[in-house]
Amino acid sequence: MRISSVRLPRASGRSSFAFSMLGLKRTSGVLNFGHSMTEQNMTLELISTSKCSEGEQRVYRHRSSTLDCEMTFGVFLPPAALEEKTLCPVLFFLSGLTCTHENFIQKSGFQQHAARHNLIVVNPDTSPRGVNIDGQDDAYDFGTGAGFYVDAKQEPWSKHYKMYSYVTQELVDVVNANFPVVPGRRGIFGHSMGGHGALICALKNPGLYQSVSAFAPIANPTNCPWGQKALTGYIGPNPDDWAQWDATLLVSHYESTPQELFIDQGASDNFLGAKQLLPENLLTAADGNEHIQTIFKQRAGYDHSYFYIATFIAEHIDYHAKLLAAT
Repeated sequence: MRISSVRLPRASGRSSFAFSMLGLKRTSGVLNFGHSMTEQNMTLELISTSKCSEGEQRVYRHRSSTLDCEMTFGVFLPPAALEEKTLCPVLFFLSGLTCTHENFIQKSGFQQHAARHNLIVVNPDTSPRGVNIDGQDDAYDFGTGAGFYVDAKQEPWSKHYKMYSYVTQELVDVVNANFPVVPGRRGIFGHSMGGHGALICALKNPGLYQSVSAFAPIANPTNCPWGQKALTGYIGPNPDDWAQWDATLLVSHYESTPQELFIDQGASDNFLGAKQLLPENLLTAADGNEHIQTIFKQRAGYDHSYFYIATFIAEHIDYHAKLLAAT
């Protein structure tokens, strides 16, 4: 079911944050976290902070028990969270192939819009780093920077490459334990591989996210070269095992809490023409499922780059803020 579209050709957890428990201190009118302990006895190391849009853009490092390595993620804290100690909704952003946490922070310009809506925004890295697996750096679309937000089943990847569990479980717990987030007001969005990640994280966990959107997602990875390569390497050679990691196939069989999906696509995206993204397949699947509602916007003249994301990021932030009742 679609409520607003321009068609292509067919083809949980409670926050335990408390300022007194974390020993926050005020310096020059700004609250500083420094080093803090999560409920899971993990240390968050603050490695950078910059004032931005009257809030703070921070980067943290921690030891991930899920991925068995050090992981880095960004957190934007809006002014309300810093100065007024206000609990805010949280929005997770998942980046695409070859990216780190830095791309979205530095190129999208999201901070001014998140500040306006009092949204905390969290963005993790795209894969484990420094795990010393043979072949991890041999290709841009598999291994380092290309975790595909799945839980790998194949050796040697299965020890570390569990980005799906990291994003939907461990990172949610870390954020709930350390930042002033409102329990149960959580959204997710992403770009390209990260758009795929956002979609499957929401579809596989009804109710975990109250809003979901995607820029140029890899919408049907079982039918595109990027996805087939990643799923073969991480999950195995049997296509039957890939279905649970494919948003189009998940939409086809979705029967849980009604879910709206906001899909955004540049019409001049080279990867659209190369059949790497296949949003038309997801839209077709959604049309046949009364539990799924889609908003699809095709942007004339726009490609796959961060220029495209920066142009429309405000619209996505506004969309999530409305559904998360941010003010």
